Amino acid sequence: MLNTYGLTDAETQALHEDYLHLHRNPELSMQEHNTAAFIESKLSELGIEHFRCGGTGVVGILRNGEGPVVAFRTDSDGLPIAEDTKAEYASTAKGFLADGTEVPVMHGCGHDTHVASALGAARVLVRSTDVWAGTVVFIFQPGEETSAGAAAMLADCLWDRAPRPTAVLGQHVFPFATGTIHITPESAMAMANSLEVTLYGKQAHGSQPQDSIDPIVLGANIITRLQTITSRELHPLDSAVVTCGSFHAGLKENIIPDTAVFTLNIRTLTEPVREKVLEAVTRIINAEADASGAPRPKIEQLYTFPRLYNDPEHTGNVVGALRQEFGEEQVRLVPPLMGSEDFGSLGDAIGVPNVFWMFGGADPQDPAPAGNHSPFFLPEYRGALDSGVRAALAGIRHYLGA
Repeated sequence: MLNTYGLTDAETQALHEDYLHLHRNPELSMQEHNTAAFIESKLSELGIEHFRCGGTGVVGILRNGEGPVVAFRTDSDGLPIAEDTKAEYASTAKGFLADGTEVPVMHGCGHDTHVASALGAARVLVRSTDVWAGTVVFIFQPGEETSAGAAAMLADCLWDRAPRPTAVLGQHVFPFATGTIHITPESAMAMANSLEVTLYGKQAHGSQPQDSIDPIVLGANIITRLQTITSRELHPLDSAVVTCGSFHAGLKENIIPDTAVFTLNIRTLTEPVREKVLEAVTRIINAEADASGAPRPKIEQLYTFPRLYNDPEHTGNVVGALRQEFGEEQVRLVPPLMGSEDFGSLGDAIGVPNVFWMFGGADPQDPAPAGNHSPFFLPEYRGALDSGVRAALAGIRHYLGA
């Protein structure tokens, strides 16, 4: 299908250059200082008013007369992953975690594609003010990977400083074929809770276990028992995931340690299920500690992701606009993802609809493209950027088309 919102050659070149620059220069969550400055420079070139929000977030406001307001959100942070794509434009950037550890950084989730696509869409809108009317609020959000960014922008009075929209739109690149769109009405992505659990025992020599309270055995029993939440406590049609992602204890094989620490990641699609799972997690941890004669463990929340709920009516309307642009068969309704996003809180905070979709970033000829958060993740950027710009414009123009 012909590209309804075609870029000029100069705009296409700028789009690719933006992407390559961003890909080479990723920054960790809430540390996107250079990225924010880069975005600001591009908005200034386009004559789009803008302001900082949430530390390293940027908001651009493109006004074109009377009409509706629509917000379009994109995220900008990278990940602590060593890129192994062998691309000539691969990242060699370094960053620092909160504890001061130096780590490699890459755009392992495609946020470089998101930022470049949003800037590309802005260029087309600036050039084509005769065919749309209203206001676009471009939200370049930091810290999506840690769920800190949307909360930071809301705390920094985002919706008091920017016009309030009719709807908030957003998109994400994913490793399916370029030129295709996946979208889910209603619950689209999972809520998430990450917990750190500290177990307390009693240290003893490995040859004298009778003198110990072994936190490793305790932890093993807890982690095994937690899996029964999804298999035995939830209805089979209620989706949930309980994952133990790390376990640390002890320094030597013949010493039973006095503490153990593990982390959990919990994904659910509805608030009642989330509450039930979290209650069960706490109950099991404490009960197993009691059964071991151990002190009460410490359970700390590391972070939480909100729901991502696609308003059914608005999603249906946006699906129609996307199908007009990409073709009927290229826009597919799919089941929810158990991955998480903080995008949903932007519209929820002011009671307006959210609509979020995935666009393909993989070469259609690649039988096994690397997934997001992989050191090998690398969109076929020309096709991915074309899809990203077209999808963004189709969604925005649905609300603002003259």
